[in-house]
Amino acid sequence: MKIIGAGFGRTGTLSVKAALETLGLGPCYHMLTAFEEPGHLSLWNAVGRGERADWAQLFAGYRSTVDWPACDHWETLAREYPDAKILLTVRDPARWYDSFSETLAPLWSVESDDPELREYLELVRRITVRTFGGRLDDRAHAIAVFEEHNRKVRAAIPAQRLLVYDVREGWEPLSTFFGRPVPSDTAFPHLNDRAKFQELLQSRLAHRGDPR
Repeated sequence: MKIIGAGFGRTGTLSVKAALETLGLGPCYHMLTAFEEPGHLSLWNAVGRGERADWAQLFAGYRSTVDWPACDHWETLAREYPDAKILLTVRDPARWYDSFSETLAPLWSVESDDPELREYLELVRRITVRTFGGRLDDRAHAIAVFEEHNRKVRAAIPAQRLLVYDVREGWEPLSTFFGRPVPSDTAFPHLNDRAKFQELLQSRLAHRGDPR
């Protein structure tokens, strides 16, 4: 593992995943990866229950990671991979909460008869409790958690190991920090806007089993 993403979801992480892979710093593990890799949802839920994590198994074949669930374990991963750089994706806190509440938060109440989808929803709910104390509707609380998380990462990681990054900055900071040339003929990816997220979510729910 060369890059550990410490930023919360809804900070442009899917765009960053695509950007890192374009720069040759992938494959990059993302929340959607956990959904797609066979058995990974149950592995993450086992970690959430306090069982010992086999990071080598979870991240086999991956060189970087962003988004939940890995960002909830950034401190452990930073120790596990001492040579890895830490990437903290950030966003305006108010806009982050608006996006979070309109995309991810509704998943907390979804139910399904599909076993694999239930594993996914369990993972989502574990993140809810672990990170936000279950208080998703409390805007001030969620924003305070978001800001405190970012402050904690900044305070814990030496500057030479940490990149604090907003996707609006484009290629330059990522390329410079990770020692890669700026792509001259490739536009920076801007993925996972709210409409696209809803489309993707409905497609995956339909594939895994109808929620109810």
